[in-house]
Amino acid sequence: MREELTAESMGPVDVAVILFRGSRFNGDVAPSLLELQESGTIRIIDLAFVSRAADGSVIATEVSESEFAARFGGLTTEQLDLLSDGDLDQVGAGLEPGDSALVVVWEHTWARRLSDAVRGSRGEVVSLERIPREVVATALAALSDA
Repeated sequence: MREELTAESMGPVDVAVILFRGSRFNGDVAPSLLELQESGTIRIIDLAFVSRAADGSVIATEVSESEFAARFGGLTTEQLDLLSDGDLDQVGAGLEPGDSALVVVWEHTWARRLSDAVRGSRGEVVSLERIPREVVATALAALSDA
């Protein structure tokens, strides 16, 4: 039985769009996502494929209905279908013809306890920013050059 989900019972949620130029998606990311979910680091909330055909049309498919369904089987048991058709159309509009993307919505279950503690102490996160990998790489390179 699925636990009741409320905003207060969840950790932070992210949406990741993973681009595969030339639609070279092969399902190899599935084991990594499954490992993260099984370890309790994340919980997959929604998962879909989006592709843009050569004629510019957008095709969105639930993972469970795709040719890669077996590879993602352990991830799709508790999907909440938070991604709307409009969301997936927007992702598709940003793709070049012939490209595809895996769209993943995940909860950071590792952060649930911290979120509970912050709320319980009447605190609130007023700023949260993700630093892109390229910025971190540049900063680390500058440090090693110094």
